Amino acid sequence: MLKRIHIKDLTLGMYLHEFCGSWMEHPFWRAKFLLKDPADLARIQATAIPECWIDTSKGLDVAAGTSTVSREEVDAQIETDFSRLEDLPTVKVTLPQPPPPPVRNVAPATMHSELRMAAAICNKSKDAVVSMFSEARMGRAVDSEGAQSLVAEISDSVTRNPGALISLARLKTADDYTFMHSVAVCALMVALARQLKLNDEQTRLAGMAGLLHDLGKAAIPLAVLNKPGKLTDGEFDVVRSHPVEGYHMLREGGNVPDAVLDACLHHHEKIDGSGYPDKLQGDAISIIARMTAICDVYDAITSDRPYKRGWDPAESLRRMAEWTKDHFDPRLFQAFVKSIGIYPVGSLVRLTSGRIGVVTEQSPTALTTPMVKVFFSTKADLRIPPEVINLAAPDCNEKIVAREDPDKWRFPDINELWSGFSERPW
Repeated sequence: MLKRIHIKDLTLGMYLHEFCGSWMEHPFWRAKFLLKDPADLARIQATAIPECWIDTSKGLDVAAGTSTVSREEVDAQIETDFSRLEDLPTVKVTLPQPPPPPVRNVAPATMHSELRMAAAICNKSKDAVVSMFSEARMGRAVDSEGAQSLVAEISDSVTRNPGALISLARLKTADDYTFMHSVAVCALMVALARQLKLNDEQTRLAGMAGLLHDLGKAAIPLAVLNKPGKLTDGEFDVVRSHPVEGYHMLREGGNVPDAVLDACLHHHEKIDGSGYPDKLQGDAISIIARMTAICDVYDAITSDRPYKRGWDPAESLRRMAEWTKDHFDPRLFQAFVKSIGIYPVGSLVRLTSGRIGVVTEQSPTALTTPMVKVFFSTKADLRIPPEVINLAAPDCNEKIVAREDPDKWRFPDINELWSGFSERPW
């Protein structure tokens, strides 16, 4: 049985099933193991992660009277919260007002047509970010005009069709993660800014923060940044230095707005004050840094890394919802979920009929009724001809009844089914 407990109640002999937080917040390259080493227990209790899940069928249970929560209770509350999202008003926020950008007329595009354009933008953006990191490693200033032009192209793609570039950027490999992560977070920030109804200038500022937030990783040795196994405490400290390193790089280079500097420095702060580097709490964290924290974590946990496969998009949102009270601004997290959907593009889902499909596009009318391409029958236990189901159609009797774990099914062509690309398009 799975139980969520406070880290302070963790003892030797318990089976650690999962940390209640992103794997970026702790030095362990794996989560599922029997806790036998006192040194491991000490390292866990020294992290900023407040809670974890234990599996009492594989290890010791907690002492009588210890506060616990079951998986069923947590899942029920998250489903209730998600079901109410459409009825919640959009939170009103403001960002500093930068100079107005040039007027750009951007017409909507279909998912299919925008995926092709987004692939080209991803390819161009990756090259630009690789160059940006290389220049930073050599101590050269960031090309702010070039960065602004890149943000404008990414913003235009998200405006035409928000699902395309955001979803494609998630397909990054472990090798190009650092660079494409900047592109993905930029796109997510633009989508979130639009959901928050920020104006064009503020949306551009949010996109710039997403693009530059991790520049400090240029100062981290690649052997540490791409290490496939468990980090030492010293290596973990080096990784955690990247917000401060990036802040200094951007500030010394000049021509970068203060709000972008702040997002770079504080995107790992948490609402409960357990983040870094300054342990800021609540409203002491700027709006733009709170936005960046959400977008940064989402892209990180949905992407493949040298030491861990990415989580399914819908499952990632469910887990982030678990952490919201400690990690994220709940109002901004609600807006974020609205911006990409409860079941983002690429999510594996099961329908009422028992068919399994992958989400291909969001519905303009409701968060719970996306377009789904079904391709597998659980009743017959075999592949079926792919068929796109519009769950929002008036005559549709299907609905999503569960998220499915891609690692359980191991369908080799999930990404091709929703994107149309047989291989990574950049």
